[in-house]
Amino acid sequence: MTTRDAVVTTEIDAEQMKAWRHAIHRNPELGFEEHATSALVAEQLRTWGYEVHTGIAVTGLVGVLRWGTGEGRRIGLRADMDAIPVQEMTGLPWASTVPGKMHGCGHDGHTAMLLGAARVLAGRARDGRLPGSGTLVLIFQPAEELGGGGGARRMIEEGLFERFPCDAIFGMHNFPGIPVGEVHVRPGAFMASSDKVLIRFIGRGGHGGMPHMAVDPTLPAAATVLGLQSIVGRNVNPNLAAVISVGRLAAGATYNVIAESAELELSVRTLDPDVRNLVERRIRELSDHQARAYGCVSEIRYERGYPVLINAAAQTAFAVEVARKAFGAEHVVADAQPLTGSEDFAFLLEQVPGCYLLVGNGDNGHADGRWSGECMVHNPHYDFNDACLAVGARLWVGLVEQFFHN
Repeated sequence: MTTRDAVVTTEIDAEQMKAWRHAIHRNPELGFEEHATSALVAEQLRTWGYEVHTGIAVTGLVGVLRWGTGEGRRIGLRADMDAIPVQEMTGLPWASTVPGKMHGCGHDGHTAMLLGAARVLAGRARDGRLPGSGTLVLIFQPAEELGGGGGARRMIEEGLFERFPCDAIFGMHNFPGIPVGEVHVRPGAFMASSDKVLIRFIGRGGHGGMPHMAVDPTLPAAATVLGLQSIVGRNVNPNLAAVISVGRLAAGATYNVIAESAELELSVRTLDPDVRNLVERRIRELSDHQARAYGCVSEIRYERGYPVLINAAAQTAFAVEVARKAFGAEHVVADAQPLTGSEDFAFLLEQVPGCYLLVGNGDNGHADGRWSGECMVHNPHYDFNDACLAVGARLWVGLVEQFFHN
């Protein structure tokens, strides 16, 4: 064990982070309902000497730590706190006690990791071991899972960066399938935009045996389902990415009645802002033209959610450097494949240059030998791997220390 590893082992309290994580996991709270989680975080931060600001975006909070003269550079670190509306099926001792809610994305672990790092950094500031002078801004965010109206956007709208300016901002997420102790990241577009689209085709209902006396809206709906894939296959540059998924198709209530209307509900994801605009334009054109071709009328509700998450080149290179020093170059993938999942950290990156990283969650196993079954996040059998807690906290500490050395 190196001297640096020994210091990390001594200062980063993995057992305490595990206790926080399990307590949060047992009491999952959905977006903008994270009252108990927020209170736990605020209590700990105040104990360590942070200046704590609560009630931002309802349940969000910010902890501020200054050292030296308090002047100089300012770094922001963000963790999300909300759970998802899924019934947990892990059977673990720390499983959710709230029916229909669980920490199925690991935000309990993200919160615990940042708390663990916050404790270490506060101690180092008190002891004069943080270099120079500066400000650390810890952002504990609610409602990451709520789509376009989530917590990051609302915190920004309520003056997050006017009140707590940052020169750079960093976030991280666990990822099942990546080994524990590995960090994956890439500069540029790393996660996709996410938009929700409702298309309604309005015809004229009638008897199933006399279709000539009706205007059948299922025809343009069916044609549109097929036509949507021509947007990806024929309108989008093959070197770029776009996903259009029809999540819901609904029409009518019984077999022998031609419905008055038919609906499609879509998930649309892209990794380029221009492609995002192109896809929206083509979906609108396609649905309108298909409706008119079959004598129907179309209505469309296009809801833009999270933007493309774009990591800044300089901050990403810096994060890679820190991760390689902490874990070894062989455990850092600096050109990871982009993901078509989405993250509202993208809103923060539109305001402040920064980087979003992935830390390995392993195969859903745990340090105590338990295994819930191989699965991705948002699965009822998923659980954050406690072995990641020290990894995440160590990366946070390294980012802050190195940021003020540069």
